[in-house]
Amino acid sequence: MCEIMTKNLPFKIGASLTIDVLPIYREWLIKDRRDLEIQDLCNANVLDGDWQSLVCQAHDILDGHTGHLSIHGPWNGLNLICPDRRVQDLVKTRLKQSLEFAIALGATQMVLHSPFDFFGSPMVAHTPGQGLADEITLARTTLAELLPLVQQAICTILIETCYDTNSAPLLALVQSFNSDFVRICLDTGHAFVMQRIGGPPPDQWVLDAHKWLGSVHLQDTDGLFDRHWAPGEVNINWYAIFEVLSEMDHQPRLLLEIDHKKILPATDWLADHGFGC
Repeated sequence: MCEIMTKNLPFKIGASLTIDVLPIYREWLIKDRRDLEIQDLCNANVLDGDWQSLVCQAHDILDGHTGHLSIHGPWNGLNLICPDRRVQDLVKTRLKQSLEFAIALGATQMVLHSPFDFFGSPMVAHTPGQGLADEITLARTTLAELLPLVQQAICTILIETCYDTNSAPLLALVQSFNSDFVRICLDTGHAFVMQRIGGPPPDQWVLDAHKWLGSVHLQDTDGLFDRHWAPGEVNINWYAIFEVLSEMDHQPRLLLEIDHKKILPATDWLADHGFGC
């Protein structure tokens, strides 16, 4: 077995889970102070129901948990750079509702999806010559009312790599805020899928994002689809990813975003390879 000898390994591995399965992993999360990302708001309709009861349920289950807590905000159909003002208003409303959920839960990070959908060459789409400045302005307009609120709540916005085939547009967007409360979330599977059509590999995303990297969703895939399989099951080069992660000056939150039934075996696999514990 190949081993990498670097200064920060092994990392403590956390997970992305929905509240209904938290009882299964309560001891695992609390005993080792693992980071947790709550994913219930991936279904935005939750925000139109009694989400306060969900928060109370999570608090009861997680009593004694001292790891970092995050949420994944809603994303489907909620584009940050839509020029339609009515749609912008809808997105703003959903984001404010999501932040209320995060604050009630005690979360300190909220994940949103990158707005940079792809149509064209990786080196042409979303570049200065193709409207990047206008797109950044739209995203900043959408998030403008949220920024003072996240600063007050000490809850960082993380914009997650999704359809991005070039790290420059997303980095330009995040850096344009010049704020400690806007960072990047790297999804290793998303990056690997887009690598097949010219995007940077996951380890290059780590290098490019560097100090702007706030969390990493750990998932594996064959590159044909967003599989969310466990690390080591398919094709991603985990040695390369953990080598560059281990050389960073800060530690982003590392969260398994896979079928929850594979969480414990995946943690064991990462431990066996010296990456995590």
